[in-house]
Amino acid sequence: MKITSISFRRVRTLALFMFVMIGPLLGVAGAYQPPGGGAPQSPAAQPAATPAMPPSPSMPADSNEIRITGIGGKGSTSWSIVVLLTLLTLIPSLLLCMTPFARLLVVFHFLRQALGLQTTPTNQTLIGLALVLTFFLMQPVGSTIYQTSVLPLQSGQISALEALDRGSVPVRKFMLHYVREKDVALFIELSKQPRPRNTDDLSLRVVAPAYVLSELRVGFQIGTVLFLPFLVIDMVVASISTSVGMLQLPPVVISTPLKLLLFVMVDGWNLVIGSLMRSFN
Repeated sequence: MKITSISFRRVRTLALFMFVMIGPLLGVAGAYQPPGGGAPQSPAAQPAATPAMPPSPSMPADSNEIRITGIGGKGSTSWSIVVLLTLLTLIPSLLLCMTPFARLLVVFHFLRQALGLQTTPTNQTLIGLALVLTFFLMQPVGSTIYQTSVLPLQSGQISALEALDRGSVPVRKFMLHYVREKDVALFIELSKQPRPRNTDDLSLRVVAPAYVLSELRVGFQIGTVLFLPFLVIDMVVASISTSVGMLQLPPVVISTPLKLLLFVMVDGWNLVIGSLMRSFN
C-alpha cells in the first residue's frame, strides 16, 4: 500500500507538471493560423481596400540643424557625421592646447601643494573650476567664431573648409596675444620654416605648441610666487618646533592649520582667481 500511494503521488505530480508546462504551448499553437492556411474567405467577407492616403507635405527644415555644404554635394549628412565625430575627438586636445586651461590647472595644483593639502580640493573640483574659467575667458572668441564661420556655414554661403579657415583666425589671434617671441622662434627653427614677415604668416603648427609652452612657463611662475609665503610659514614652524624640542611632532601638523587660517583670512580664492583673470586682459 505504501509503494502504491508513493507511485500514485509521483504520477500525479508528473501529470500536473506536464499540464502546467505543455498547456500554454498547446494553447498558443491552437490559436496560431498560418498566413495561407484555413478556408478561403468569400469576397464579401474580405475587407474593402483602404483608399490611398495623399502624401504628407514635407516637414520644414529645423532652424537649429547644421548642414555641411561644399564637401561632395549630395550626401552631406554622412559628411556632417564624420566632421562632428572628428571634432568631438579633438575637443580635449583643443581645450588643452588653444585655451588658458593649462595655465589655470597648473596654478590650482601648485596652490593645493603649497597649502599642504593632498586631496582637497579634489582633482574633479579643480578641473571643473578651470573649465568654467576657461569658458568665461574664451566666450568672446567663441562668439566671433560663431558669427564669422558657423552662421555662414549653416546658411550654405561657405564650405566646411572655408569655415575652418575663418574659425582659426580668432583662435590664432588669441594665442598670439599671450605667446612669447622666444617660443615662437624656437618652433620656427624646429619646423625649418622661413622667417615670417609678420604674425599673419605664422601657421597654427607653430603658434599652438609655442602657446602651450608659454602658458606652462607662466603657470609655473605664478605657482612659484604662491609657494613663497607658505614656504616661509613652514620654515618658521619647523625652526620653532625644533628649538623647543618638539622632535616627535611633525612640523606639517602645526603649519597646515596656520596656512589654511592665513589663506581664509586674506580671502585667498578671490585673490588668486582675480589675479589669474586679470593676467589675461
